[in-house]
Amino acid sequence: MIEMARDASGLWKQGVAGDTLNTAWYFRRCTDEQDWSVDYFTRLGTDRYSDRIRAFLSAAGIGTAHIARDPARQPGLYLIDLDAGERSFTYWRGQSAARLLADDEPALRAAIEAADVVYFSGITLAILAPDRREVLLSLVAGARRAGTVTVFDPNIRLRLWESEAQARRCIAAAAGAAAIALPSFDDERTLFGDETPEACARRYLASGSGEAVVKNAGGDVWIADASGPRCLSVGERVDPVDTTGAGDAFNGACLARRLGGADLPEAARYGHAVAREVVRHHGALVEAAIG
Repeated sequence: MIEMARDASGLWKQGVAGDTLNTAWYFRRCTDEQDWSVDYFTRLGTDRYSDRIRAFLSAAGIGTAHIARDPARQPGLYLIDLDAGERSFTYWRGQSAARLLADDEPALRAAIEAADVVYFSGITLAILAPDRREVLLSLVAGARRAGTVTVFDPNIRLRLWESEAQARRCIAAAAGAAAIALPSFDDERTLFGDETPEACARRYLASGSGEAVVKNAGGDVWIADASGPRCLSVGERVDPVDTTGAGDAFNGACLARRLGGADLPEAARYGHAVAREVVRHHGALVEAAIG
């Protein structure tokens, strides 16, 4: 999407961002290009802003060969406002080409089958037509059964869903298709009623996720795998300048370490360390946060 965010001086600045794009960007920054290739699957228009998004991805070392172009649609747009470091969003998505990213089922299948790791989010699901969600979930579940590492961040945005019931059903199905789940406790508590991050972690394991890392708004992180859930102390919270992209940064950095061979606690601590630096800066994509 095209992002408009205020810089430190209060002026609006145009950028490129979006939850899965941010995660791909951080994963790319935290991995060696000789070890991993990173490709992005979506749908763009044929306008100049779509061209800028594709050029941005290429410049970031993210492949664009699986991106389709739609002459009748354009990218989505969103504005970010901050209040004491916490962000709120105003979206324009109705004509977004990405809403049709799963309409070409053979192309979607080919992209998933070509990957060793497939990452998708609750926003990915929410913007699709219901029948297209089912296609995507079926393909991801099949990929997991075939040995692909499937990764899901629920990233719950209720305004994008037809109903809370539909959101709960689809997110539970996605959890069952995910080898790794990366939920955020605040979102999950609102939709599913989880009383604690531990309860959230247990629910994802019960839904079929192989591993779960529960982000906790800068607080202690909960992880869960076959040995059960446990808490990771991550130190004191910091006062955020801008929380935009913090969860995506956590995801990309955590996955870079986990898929690189680190154990789950080490990967989660690294993800938290990167996110902790991101919130000290304005914007979603922060080079200075990578260490």
